[in-house]
Amino acid sequence: QRRAELALSWNDPLWGCRGCAEHVAGLPWAGPAPGPAGRPPMLARHVQRLGRDCIAHWNGSQILTVNSPVYSCVRWAGHYPWASFPLPVPADSSANWRLPPFFGPWRQFQNCNWQLDNFMQSSCFHLPNPSMKSEGEEPLTKRRRLSGHHDTSAAERETNFSDQKESLCLSVARNEGKRSGKKGTIKRHWEYFCQHSRTVKTIENKETDQSCTESEAKFDFTVMSYNILSQNLLEDNSHLYRHCRQRLLIWTYRFPNILQEIKQLDADVLCLQEVQEDHYRTEIKSSLESLGYHCEYKMRTGRKPDGCAICFKTSKFSLISSNPVEFFRHDIPLLDRDNVGLVLLLQPRFHCKTNAAICIANTHLLYNPRRGDIKLTQLAILLAEIASVAAQKDGTFCPIIICGDFNSVPGSPLYRFIKEGKLNYEGLAIGKVSGQEQFPRGQRILSIPIWPQKLGISQNCVYEIKRQQKEENAGEKLEAGKLDNAREIVIASEKVSSKLRHHFKLSSVYSHYFPETGIPEVTTCHSRSAVTVDYIFYSAANDDTAAQPGAEDSCGGGLKLLGRLALLTEKDLWTVNGLPNESNSSDHLPLLAEFRLIER
Repeated sequence: QRRAELALSWNDPLWGCRGCAEHVAGLPWAGPAPGPAGRPPMLARHVQRLGRDCIAHWNGSQILTVNSPVYSCVRWAGHYPWASFPLPVPADSSANWRLPPFFGPWRQFQNCNWQLDNFMQSSCFHLPNPSMKSEGEEPLTKRRRLSGHHDTSAAERETNFSDQKESLCLSVARNEGKRSGKKGTIKRHWEYFCQHSRTVKTIENKETDQSCTESEAKFDFTVMSYNILSQNLLEDNSHLYRHCRQRLLIWTYRFPNILQEIKQLDADVLCLQEVQEDHYRTEIKSSLESLGYHCEYKMRTGRKPDGCAICFKTSKFSLISSNPVEFFRHDIPLLDRDNVGLVLLLQPRFHCKTNAAICIANTHLLYNPRRGDIKLTQLAILLAEIASVAAQKDGTFCPIIICGDFNSVPGSPLYRFIKEGKLNYEGLAIGKVSGQEQFPRGQRILSIPIWPQKLGISQNCVYEIKRQQKEENAGEKLEAGKLDNAREIVIASEKVSSKLRHHFKLSSVYSHYFPETGIPEVTTCHSRSAVTVDYIFYSAANDDTAAQPGAEDSCGGGLKLLGRLALLTEKDLWTVNGLPNESNSSDHLPLLAEFRLIER
């Protein structure tokens, strides 16, 4: 409608610009002088820059892009009678001019004395919506909120940088250039940590590049976390993708791109979020199975038809157990959302003296920035399920990897709880839990405790009921009085305690800031924001040089981070018009890491 209102037609080739007659007379490409001359030019000097970022469409098929002063393609009456269009203009042609934001009112522009050469009576001049821009550039009217990144203190950032320099021996596989040969794509490079990696060839240290020995067995594998953007959610939130061409947003275009990314990255384990159920049933599952994956899926419990999937290569793993997790509880008003999770226990296919297992978890937490209480409770349920699945006979846990879209930014209370294993939430506003908003709207303080006791999960994020059942199955018989007393102590302590804990010592695969510049990494980028909300957390081995200080896990060996696929900055992504784009068909980037399982 806006384009139709601003389409101005004229009845003569000069659109009523009579003042140019004396300048055009006698020129071979000029028509007869129409009417009196002598009108002074009315264009301001700065309007000469009007030709920047303009696109002239010829017959709707050929496109001429001009990034130069306007007089190279437009002859302004009274100023540049010698400059004209280099090509003849057909009768059905039109010109789309992108006006700079400083340009004045439309009526002032309509009355300007200007002329286009060789335009016929059917020609039109269109003034497009300012939010529409040529592909590969950022829309002028878009206002992005880099929420959450400003919340991280300078001291924490300096600590991260110093820890990286001291504890990481980071080798970067630099490409010849960030842009690949294909138009509209940015190539991401691999970062690896001074040890063997099958993805990037490096000069190996003989001491670290040893094969399996009697005391240590090694098993290398890769894990990807990828929010593939449900088509249903894309259409329900179309305002987030106004910067995209419409043809790039249809599923028949997007799915081949997503599948090609999965093929190219060739991960051994896929943790996918926003997997639409009908697409999974008809296309995604069969396509991944043809690539050698076994797929497990859990759909959301409400009306939204998407869910989480974990797929693993049968040549690398066998399935021990699959455990879907539902966060909705009909008898608990706090848990009225339909988010889900999925926890698998996998058996690596390699010969070892003792049986090893890896616990892989995948989730997509609630988005709502003002409901941090729900986010923390959902996370506690997931951690309780992981503790139940990953528990070993000796009381320790097998190596754990947690992937997903946590809808929380680095440095937020929820993020710190995952990494540090503890959180004192006394006096914490629910709007600040995830750090998604720089100025949170949710000001209500978290209640103590956050969730009711009937949920059956303690403040240590374990199932209380299951723990009691295991004790009974193990033959531990308690007297009725002692059991009731123990339960009263647990309930009383939870009522007065504002401290959450979990038993895992987790590290993040990504550092969230580029060490050379301090610029934030981003995992999602659309019209409203560009932030990190996707993560891969893992339980680190004692000798993992990439682990954050204090994250070493002594239980059953652990995982060593070998390498990761580097993330990008917001500026990088807007050079290809953000996400989704022609090559990346989700509004999230895939995260990819390579691990080594060490069993001692």
